[in-house]
Amino acid sequence: MGRGKLRIYLGAAPGVGKTYAMLAEAQRRMERGTDVVAGFVEAHGRPRTQAQSSALEQVPRRRYPGPRGVQVEMDVDAVLARRPAVALVDELAHTNATGSRNAKRWQDVEELLDAGIEVITTVNIQHLESLGDVVESITGVRQQDTVPDEVVRRADQVELVDMSPQALRRRMAHGNIYRPEDVDAALSNYFRPGNLTALRELALLWTADRVDAYLREYRGEHGIRSTWQARERIVVGLTGGPEGRTLIRRAARLAEKGAGGEVLAVHIARSDVLDAASPRELAVQRRLVEDLGGTFHHVIGDAAPAALLEFARGVNATQIVLGSSRRRSWQYVFGPGVGATVARDSGPDLDVHIVTHEEAAKGRGLPVARAGARLGRSRTIWAWLVGVAGPALLAWVLTHVDGDLGLANHMLLFLALTVGSALLGGLAPALASAAFGSLLLNYYFSSPLHRLTIADPRNIVAIAVFFAVAVAVASVVDLAARRTQQAARLRAESEILSVLAGSVLRGETSLDALLERVRETFGMDSVALLERAGGTEPWTRAARVGPRPAARPEDADVDMPVGDHMALALTGRVLPAEDRRVLGAFAAQAVVVLDRQRLVGQAEEARRLAEGNRIRTALLAAVSHDLRTPLAAIKAAVSSLRSTDIEWSEQDRAALLEGIEDGADRLAALIGNLLDMSRLQTGTVTPLIREVDLDEVVPMALSGVPEDSVGLDVPESLPMVAVDPGLLERAVANVVENAVKYSPSGARVQISASALADRVEVRVVDRGPGVPEEGRERIFAPFQRYGDAPRGTGVGLGLAVARGFTEAMGGTLTAEDTPGGGLTMVLTLRAAAAEDRVLIRQVYPGVEQQPGGGSVRPTRADGGTGTQGQSDTEEGRTG
Repeated sequence: MGRGKLRIYLGAAPGVGKTYAMLAEAQRRMERGTDVVAGFVEAHGRPRTQAQSSALEQVPRRRYPGPRGVQVEMDVDAVLARRPAVALVDELAHTNATGSRNAKRWQDVEELLDAGIEVITTVNIQHLESLGDVVESITGVRQQDTVPDEVVRRADQVELVDMSPQALRRRMAHGNIYRPEDVDAALSNYFRPGNLTALRELALLWTADRVDAYLREYRGEHGIRSTWQARERIVVGLTGGPEGRTLIRRAARLAEKGAGGEVLAVHIARSDVLDAASPRELAVQRRLVEDLGGTFHHVIGDAAPAALLEFARGVNATQIVLGSSRRRSWQYVFGPGVGATVARDSGPDLDVHIVTHEEAAKGRGLPVARAGARLGRSRTIWAWLVGVAGPALLAWVLTHVDGDLGLANHMLLFLALTVGSALLGGLAPALASAAFGSLLLNYYFSSPLHRLTIADPRNIVAIAVFFAVAVAVASVVDLAARRTQQAARLRAESEILSVLAGSVLRGETSLDALLERVRETFGMDSVALLERAGGTEPWTRAARVGPRPAARPEDADVDMPVGDHMALALTGRVLPAEDRRVLGAFAAQAVVVLDRQRLVGQAEEARRLAEGNRIRTALLAAVSHDLRTPLAAIKAAVSSLRSTDIEWSEQDRAALLEGIEDGADRLAALIGNLLDMSRLQTGTVTPLIREVDLDEVVPMALSGVPEDSVGLDVPESLPMVAVDPGLLERAVANVVENAVKYSPSGARVQISASALADRVEVRVVDRGPGVPEEGRERIFAPFQRYGDAPRGTGVGLGLAVARGFTEAMGGTLTAEDTPGGGLTMVLTLRAAAAEDRVLIRQVYPGVEQQPGGGSVRPTRADGGTGTQGQSDTEEGRTG
């Protein structure tokens, strides 16, 4: 038994009428013959609600005594024992009485759904758990009864029950919601116009978000690739600091303002500095952004602003969200900061948002030393200025200051400059600073002054010790900077490898996504995975991302061999040797993903072959029975007519000839479906797309059914459709014949058509037994017959052929419930546009426009129409 369906009436505020709407739906279900009971309906003393609920069967409730009297709750066991088709359960977020089997009513509902019972329930927007803080800030009331958002999001259908604040307040004033003595207090507190407006906006936004999710699901299921509206892509720059969560939430709110907004969080793992990134905090932020529907990316880059902008432009982002700098004021002497640099270099195509947070201006600690090979130009210049110009400036200041500080103090001041230059630029400027400082100490502060000779031997020792200490300190500081750089690189590599290992454990199988991650991580223009069959065979690209990928390893800026016959080729820049270790891990994973994809492809091919074997087996069964049955009837009738032992009357002869004709028609239809299915399986159906009026094609498809069995409503005002007329006629004929076959005696099949945006829908509605939702896709599979259809009524190919022909023309064929019972087939076709006419004339240059508009037919060189032999259209009309 499958899980029951959940339908929720979501109220924008108390009193909007969600319970009444639920009861009205129950009345409609009862009128259609559905078994509906009221598991728990709260009328709140409202006369109209009580009148609606009194018509329903009420499941006895269970009483729980408590300190404040007896509390009445829904009896879950009684509902399960009753086993209705539909149960009404009001107030989904309600907290059950002490002693109940479940703490919350939504948990009771989950039990009913697991038992296969469909549940219709109600809940107000303020009871959603994620909105508790927001609702409290608006209304000043903390909601004690809440329901997890996921429970509501999983519902099969959510219907918003809305009302303007003015109308709701009028309803309140008329006493339709609360007792008269409570109305004034409610209107002046919870039901203030501002509160109701804010709650209404919350409900509309939440519902719109769910509608957008359903739209994405619908587009995915129907393979719709065209863009329906613009999409915002918002990049969030993360440092690994505690402010990252605030930035992610802010970006998520920005994305919600535009339909289809996307959040991409990126952390720049700098290879030359051990920054403040916390792996634990980054893991928390990764989970947060994924929970909000975004994606998390790691990128290695020496300059964070440039790497961030390059990533944003690479993903076609429209906005960048950054946090206010955590630097203190004096730290801006080392540069303007990431936020200011990104805002300056972003250009007019990127909006940059600087978001304040609690950690702003609280400091990030002293700048960390970095090796000279990885330093920027400005930092190197500063190091030489401090190491060379600094001692000269210090000597000038000390010679113009009254008072003798002593040689020892002078040495300490010069030593401080040497250490500063080592911190900024490494060993080279520090050594230059030590040597220059020693000369200045000798010339200005050691007797005899202003000469490079030293009179006092103690000063010789002091200056020599100063130089030795300065060199030693500079060497130690430079070594620490190098170790810091190595630690930072190892940390960055560990972060990247952690992400890679996570993708392996999660079973990510997209090779293009992995190569795109390689391109982002190393800042490359393009990445290609190359392979060849043997040592002398040419290279081929197994996968590639980015423009102008390398065709051979020797053409790439970086190549990473993987085994004897595969290599990862990167173009864009030359990577340092230390990056190849991480690149090797990516290359190995790329090969694993490629092998996995090929195994999946082989499994799919094996499944396809097995499906082919199944179809062949079913075909043999059809030939052995369904095709032999009409042949046997024809053979018997012909043998009877040729018999000389019996003198047949004219009436008998007409009956036998009619039997022969019926058998031949059935045989032709069966063979036509078999041939059509064979063409669909082999992919040889080539539609001849034309502009066609539906009212010209659909009536022709009804020739195979009794005249009084179908009602037709195809307005002449409908736009023309771009289809193959023959294929469309065959598809509609198969669908209609199937509907007539399963319709009860005396019930007509209704065919209607309507236009919707750039599509036209044809709906074939029957009042037959219908098909459960889980079986609707199976009826479109070849050789499938629903229910107890007798043998000899077909081989189960009609709907499979109809869907195949429809999809070949770029349309869809789906099944829906008919309100009141039955099945509705929805055939969606593309409306003809102006460009379709141009396309037809380009593809079929010998096209003549038929009088009356619409139909066009290619002309042959011999002056005739149609194609050589039997066209797809003509063959589609047989049977």
